[in-house]
Amino acid sequence: MGLECPDGSRRMGVLDGTTTMNALTAIRAAATKQLELTILMPCLNEAETLAVCIGKATAFLDKAGILGEVLIADNGSTDGSQEIAAQGGARVVPVAQKGYGAALLGGIAAARGRFIIMGDADDSYDFAALEAFVARLRDGADLVMGNRFQGGIESGAMPPLHRYLGNPVLSFVGRLFFRIKTGDFHCGLRGFNAESIRKLDLQTTGMEFASEMVVRSALAGLRIEEVPTTLKPDGRSRPPHLRTWRDGWRHLKFLLVYNPRWMFFIPGAALCGLGMLFAALLVFGPLRVIDNLSLDLNTFVAACFMIITGIQLITFGAISRYYAEITGILPRSRGSDWLTRTISTDRLAANAGICFAGGVLFFGYAVLRWAHLGFGPLNDSEIPRIVVLGLSLIVISFQAFFSAFLLGVLEIPVKRLKAGQPGGSGEAAATAEK
Repeated sequence: MGLECPDGSRRMGVLDGTTTMNALTAIRAAATKQLELTILMPCLNEAETLAVCIGKATAFLDKAGILGEVLIADNGSTDGSQEIAAQGGARVVPVAQKGYGAALLGGIAAARGRFIIMGDADDSYDFAALEAFVARLRDGADLVMGNRFQGGIESGAMPPLHRYLGNPVLSFVGRLFFRIKTGDFHCGLRGFNAESIRKLDLQTTGMEFASEMVVRSALAGLRIEEVPTTLKPDGRSRPPHLRTWRDGWRHLKFLLVYNPRWMFFIPGAALCGLGMLFAALLVFGPLRVIDNLSLDLNTFVAACFMIITGIQLITFGAISRYYAEITGILPRSRGSDWLTRTISTDRLAANAGICFAGGVLFFGYAVLRWAHLGFGPLNDSEIPRIVVLGLSLIVISFQAFFSAFLLGVLEIPVKRLKAGQPGGSGEAAATAEK
């Protein structure tokens, strides 16, 4: 059922139902003779368009003279897609775990090609025009992204919400967060060096897999390039698997989780800086802005709340970046190296103690001033200002103190793994108690 190549390998295989791939299966190279190219399509009930896509992919391999295969990562189709793929000469790998990313992970694990070009099996991408992808891959690119905005989007091929809001905004966020020069972050047609992507150990199983591949490639320093590609309306009569708001949120969530700088540091620094500015202007008394507008105690209280929130976000950012460094989730940088050397449970706890002492002194001074007035009405806002300032320092000290021990908890499994003693810490503690 496959096309026999001169060296005995097959350009396409037949239905392989003996092995069920799972997204958690270790990604590895196939043991058989490696082909140059695998054209990979995730599939879930794509009977209407699958044969057309396989035909275009097969025609491309024949026309370009590339030793390759068409691989269908089937995610549990119930419409006969598996049989259609086998009849078309494609190799089929069942993937038990549900999800777009899960199907692709299973397909990447089973692919025999040195390069992989993946695309949806809904006939929206042109599998007969993959020359630009192959050329860039042969030239040494690790990941080649398609750009639908450069290549052309036919009328009706992409919902207006996706075309003018979702894709541009998420692509901008990706470029801003990770400095990736990619104009179409979520194009489903992309090619990559199989071994380079396997080494990334990608994990996500949903639609956010598209973002993870690009982000993790950039963080690993892989060579990312882009080529124009076209998009036409898909050939299915049913709605697409993509869910606009749910999947858009999952993409955005992934981008934020992998960038503590924009998730925590920058918002925290902005809040803290703005709060400190207003607090400095108002700590000694009200500030008249215009004739009928002045800022007084209420604004000072709001400024202190901004400082508290900002410092908490900065603390979260420091802890998350430190954890990402020691676990290898994010690559090292000059800033993260400094953070690793500087931050510790002891130092955070000590700074919390200093902050607490300062807050108690301010609060105690305010009580003494109030006692001097016989604990009567406070017509002057100076004492309430001192009270708010002292209480703010006390709250910040509690935040820092408990964050210090959160950091210590996060370090425990990492230290055990580095020591190579899964139960070492607990055994040492038990010995010490005896």
